Amino acid sequence: MIISPGRRYIFVHIPKTGGTSLALALEARAMKDDVLIGDTPKARRRRKRHKESTSAGRLWKHSTLADIDGLVDAGTIAESFCFTMVRNPWDRLVSYYTWARAQSFDHPAVALSKQTTFSEFLNAPETQSTIRANRYAQYMTAADGAEYCSLYIRLEHFKQDASLLWEHLGFELALPHENRSARERGYRQYFSDSDKNLVKSLCHEDIVRFCYTF
Repeated sequence: MIISPGRRYIFVHIPKTGGTSLALALEARAMKDDVLIGDTPKARRRRKRHKESTSAGRLWKHSTLADIDGLVDAGTIAESFCFTMVRNPWDRLVSYYTWARAQSFDHPAVALSKQTTFSEFLNAPETQSTIRANRYAQYMTAADGAEYCSLYIRLEHFKQDASLLWEHLGFELALPHENRSARERGYRQYFSDSDKNLVKSLCHEDIVRFCYTF
């Protein structure tokens, strides 16, 4: 997450949507008073600035707008250019699974991914519960229950969708491809018909809202 008072924006980093690349590009042009929350080198160097801050939720790279209540007041959120990135849910879930399998830290999803096939991982009740609880709009919903998002950037249509961000910033950014998952190039081969339909059901709201298809 990046909170930029000087440029009047808040970038919310939804997991496995290409957000690391955008975060790094934004940080390369960060202003002195920007609040960088995450694990990138510059964010780690600035961690002391918000270490003692009081907030409603956890302050980490994937914080939601509701999480930063207290660190940022409601008026600032409402007046800021709040934006995030989204991704085709079928593609995103394959990326999530292959990324989890490569990790070594203690987390239920990491442990599950190492013990299961993709289909088993997707059909596990805990995975489905996580998917249902983390709709894209949930990340952009503040503590007052309202959704504040000036721009959703679809990873697959980045050049087209990001034009409004460049207009707000007054400059364009070149994105590196960071945080790659070790996986096959495509995602369709990971899915049986039943698993394809399961994702369609679990992510129905996001699929319809952002015009995604399998």
